[in-house]
Order: sequence, then C-alpha cells, then structure tokens
Amino acid sequence: MTAYDVIVLAGGAAKRLGGADKPGLRVGGRALLDRVLSACADAAVTVVVGGRRATARPVVWTREVPEGGGPLAALGPGLRMTTAERVLVLSADLPFLGRGTVDALLTAAGEPGREGALCTDPDGRDQPLVAAYRAEPLRRELALIATEHGSLAGLPLRLLTAELDLARIDAGPDASFDCDTWDDIAAARARIREHGAVLDEWITSVKNELGIDLDVDTALLLDLARDAAHGVARPAAPLTTFLVGYAAARASAGAGPDEAAAAVAEAARKATDLALRWEAEAEASGGEAAGAGSSGGGTADGTAGGAGRDAGREGTGTP
Repeated sequence: MTAYDVIVLAGGAAKRLGGADKPGLRVGGRALLDRVLSACADAAVTVVVGGRRATARPVVWTREVPEGGGPLAALGPGLRMTTAERVLVLSADLPFLGRGTVDALLTAAGEPGREGALCTDPDGRDQPLVAAYRAEPLRRELALIATEHGSLAGLPLRLLTAELDLARIDAGPDASFDCDTWDDIAAARARIREHGAVLDEWITSVKNELGIDLDVDTALLLDLARDAAHGVARPAAPLTTFLVGYAAARASAGAGPDEAAAAVAEAARKATDLALRWEAEAEASGGEAAGAGSSGGGTADGTAGGAGRDAGREGTGTP
C-alpha cells in the first residue's frame, strides 16, 4: 500500500453528550480516539486536530482555527502538516472502523480520475469524515472556499465534497457508526459484547493494552485451552496458555511479528500434543482399572492386578 497520511478530527463541543470529552470516552475499555488510531496504524504521519491527550501511539497535534470552528476549520491546519499524496480524514468517534474500510477508501481514492472516496451510511448519506482524499484537490478546494467565504469557520462539509469527484464506498453499517449521543455510546458498548464479536474485541483490546503487535490465532489457543482443561484439569487451561506465551516470547526474542506468531503456533502445538497424551493416558488407565476390577484376579498386595495393567497397556501407543 502506498504511503498515506491521516487527519483525525478530535475537537468539537460534544453538545449532545453534555460537553463530555468524547474522544476519551471508552468503548470496550479503549478510548474512541485510540480505536480510530488503531485502524490506521501504518499511516506515515498521523495528525490529530484537538486538545492534547494521552494516546496509544505517537501522533502530531494541532488545533482548528478558530477553536470550535468546525470540521473545515480543522482540516486546514491538519492538512498543512501532511505530505502524502493521499490523506485519510476521520472523525474521532468511530468505534467500529476497521482496517478493511481504510484499505477500501485508499484504493478507491487512488483510481484514475478520482479526487477521493468516502463512505456512505446504510441510508445512502455521504460520510465525509470517513473518507480518503487526494491531497492536492483537497488543498485547492479548501483554499477556494476560504477565499470565497473569508474563512473556513462554521462552514458545512458539503461545500467541500460537492466540488470533488469522489467515489462512494458502501462499507456496511459499522464503519460509519459514530457516537454523537449517550444512546450511541450505550449501543456501541452493547454491540461489542454480542456473541460472535466479543472475543475478537477483547483480544484486540488486550493487545493494545499490552502493546502487542501480533496476529493471534484465537482458534488455536482456544483449542489448546479446551484440550488442557479436558485432558488434565480445568485450571490447566489458563496456566498452559500463559506458559505457551512465555515460551513463544523467549523463542522469538528480537524477531518480527511473523516469527513471533510462528513461535506461538509451535509452542501451542507442542502443548496440545502433550495435553492429548495426558488425556490418552487417563482414558487408558481408566479402562485398565475397570478391567482389573471385573476380573477378580487381584491379590491383597495388587501383584496380579499390576500384571493386568501392564498387559492392558500393550499396543496402546501411550508412554
């Protein structure tokens, strides 16, 4: 993917949220701003227009002119701090923006003749703050609007998008879902806990919290945890996955994400094989004990019973 820059608009009064610090509100344990930043982590330059705050990764800060002047007033100073041919423009309140949407926008914005691309919501409405623009047409139109109106403050985004040749991307309902009200925040928090989404959301949140850049094979680790719990004991599941992670970290020290992921897979394979061997032993021992009990051939000191167990183990393939 060709290098791109990103401008995240994180200003505004959040009046429908009672003036709350909207970019800092948490959904799934992560600030809305950090969730947006994670979707464009490979940007060459990331500019956040708004008040400074702690963020999950380094960014460049600037403010709109005047403060509270609206999205066009924020785009101007943000754009001056970028150099890439394409600029991703995002609001800071998109809890479900994903890498797939970012890639689709950048690809569409790079098509011959196009000056950018934006998402449309399920009702067909344009979302100019979930968009990618070619930098030069964007600079040109902002300059023309500022000249015509005297400044960019307080002006609607449609003055910009109406003059640009933009592709439309239907990225589904989640990509353009933004949080303008407390009901929106509640809906977002509920959605990430829905069956089928909560596990991926949790793993992503943990990786961000721990600063881990690693594709985790969730199914592999869940299978390992299941086998350890079933074949050994229930507490073995979390302890085994911890040890797998520790072993993988030691084996891939200084390596890249691909090597680290391979180390996790190899450690998980070894631990899974071990858990399955334990399970096979337990099943074999249970069958042998039942056979010895029904034969009635055991002596008080267990000598005959012991011989029966040895005989029963032949050909099982267990250690």
